[in-house]
Amino acid sequence: MRYVIIGAGAVGGSIGGRLAEAGQEVVLVARGAHHAALSAGGLRLTTPDGTRTHRLPVAEGPEDIELRPDDVLLLAVKTQDSTAALDAWSARPVAGGSGATAGEALPLVCAQNGVESERLALRRFRQVYGMCVWLPATYAEPGAVSAGGVPYTGMLHLGRYPSGTDATAEAIGAGLTTDRLLAPVVADVMRWKYAKLLANLTNAVEAVAGPIGEATWELVRRATAEGAAVLEAAGIPYVSPEEQAETRADHITFPEANGFPRGRGSSWQSLSRGTGTIEADYLNGEITLLGRLHGIPTPVNATLQQTANLFARERRTAGSMSVADLTALVDTAAAAAG
Repeated sequence: MRYVIIGAGAVGGSIGGRLAEAGQEVVLVARGAHHAALSAGGLRLTTPDGTRTHRLPVAEGPEDIELRPDDVLLLAVKTQDSTAALDAWSARPVAGGSGATAGEALPLVCAQNGVESERLALRRFRQVYGMCVWLPATYAEPGAVSAGGVPYTGMLHLGRYPSGTDATAEAIGAGLTTDRLLAPVVADVMRWKYAKLLANLTNAVEAVAGPIGEATWELVRRATAEGAAVLEAAGIPYVSPEEQAETRADHITFPEANGFPRGRGSSWQSLSRGTGTIEADYLNGEITLLGRLHGIPTPVNATLQQTANLFARERRTAGSMSVADLTALVDTAAAAAG
């Protein structure tokens, strides 16, 4: 298989780099300055075991690549960018004489936070696979990403969407499993992704009010508890913290004592780069949506969603609101919700 990484940023670049190190065939897809840097100097991947430069084929869009029947499309853009990417790639013809498009013939893996992209993809692709990405990584600068986990860089639970496994999932998982990546194939991948969704509800807290720590624990607790209550009301299963800890065990640890600091979350990185967008609509906003569908008030997550979006639109500095001010906004919304 050849892995076409659509969105070779922090996560996509880290996966692509580790796959290249394992001898897999990889194409990186990126835009703008990142594309220019990857094309000119290769992908610089920094991990606790050093920095390596991978000179890989690079594309800016589907028009720059001839798709093959053995391609796997790995979607690693932020969810707010999924629709545009899916529209562009699904219509692209696949070489080989069948006349089929990528949407008809190729598997697509959603290596993203949230749970919405799989639904968007299934409207355009016949074969859609969910991936629960546990791979803390940072986009350092154009052409350079870093990932601090050891001994494995990431754990990537993979399965057919909406559920089940098949031979394609097994083949993709086998290709992704290297001495630095784990890719367990599971029949209930969305159960893993909903658990990750609960963890990602804290992304907005960090992005708006600064690093997760003692000062933010109460906001984190309230957002997570509200999210769990909504999933319970909706009848949506998710992996327990105990099962997650048992499965991940000591496969991914962060040796900050060795001089490799752990980076910020993806929402913080979006604000820091001044992209003008943030994924809060598909993290906290997913809880807001489910709450409205099932009659459960969600003042905490709705406030975090709205505040994170405001920061993105106005390109405010990440972490520039005090915890006290953010808590006051949440308390006001909670009081109004009764």
